[in-house]
Amino acid sequence: MVWKTAILTASDKGARGEREDTSAQVIRELVEEELGGEIVEYRIVPDEPDEIIAALIEMTDYFHADLVLTTGGTELAIRDVTPEATRRVIEREVPGMAEAMRMTVMQKNRAAMLFRGIVGIRGRTLIVNLPGTPKGVHENLAAIMDQLPEALLMVTGQFSSRSGHS
Repeated sequence: MVWKTAILTASDKGARGEREDTSAQVIRELVEEELGGEIVEYRIVPDEPDEIIAALIEMTDYFHADLVLTTGGTELAIRDVTPEATRRVIEREVPGMAEAMRMTVMQKNRAAMLFRGIVGIRGRTLIVNLPGTPKGVHENLAAIMDQLPEALLMVTGQFSSRSGHS
């Protein structure tokens, strides 16, 4: 199964061309090599809720991505608004995946408790917020990678081999 994946980077400096988007490069590598996914859209927007919301809606409703991975805007700074923007777009949250990311990474780095990213569903798309650093992206995505195919099968309405889970 080739999962159609979109990457959204929320970064004021990245949107102005002042910072190379190395976190998105890590996402691209993990999606292509570990998940067998295909990148169908990639965008950098400033840390503005309306721009994040518009990009998420376009990636889900127009590009019909199975998976949208965001990077950036998930910590405590005043401009970190990705989780709030994501909440305004999703129809249902998937708290267990966000909890798994925090729990796994906190075993190595206590600062992971400051990560506010969420995971949720819009239509038939799974949206996952990731941190803004390459290391944070890698650690958090690795924490859920083994469950992503199963989650995507369920979200996209395809067959799930699990029974008894509802």
